[in-house]
Amino acid sequence: MNIVTLLPFIVLIGAMFLMTRSAKNKQRQAAQMRDQMQPGTGVRTIGGMYATVKEISEDSVLLEVAPGVHAIYAKNSIGAVLEDAEYNRIVHGIEPDETEVPDDASSLTEGDAPADEKKIDLGKEAPEAPAVADRADKADESGEAPAKDAKQDTKRDGDADAK
Repeated sequence: MNIVTLLPFIVLIGAMFLMTRSAKNKQRQAAQMRDQMQPGTGVRTIGGMYATVKEISEDSVLLEVAPGVHAIYAKNSIGAVLEDAEYNRIVHGIEPDETEVPDDASSLTEGDAPADEKKIDLGKEAPEAPAVADRADKADESGEAPAKDAKQDTKRDGDADAK
């Protein structure tokens, strides 16, 4: 047989191998995450319910979904094991202590800029070009109307006449 006829089959088998390998890797990571569960740990089920682990058996987990309310779930139904800070933030609304971050960076750079530095104007309107102004002044002195090309030279993006 020719190698060209076998090439599509080889590519297909390689793609299947890579897909099954990534699926096995995800399953292994999920099993490791479930093994990290301990009583008192906050979890999220695959259905989106947040609860606290009370007991762990071989295939099931006893979860406290509300104070005094317990439910038995399969271990495979645990979607994520949460850190204490994240669980408290989501369930109890307790925000962790954070440093205050300003809305803009001006307070971070105060005193760093030299005093003689010129500020750059980033406005859209630019001053009239000197060459155009000189031509317009010369036209006014001679009594002639300004040339048509002087008007066209001053056009910028967005100023073009629409037809």
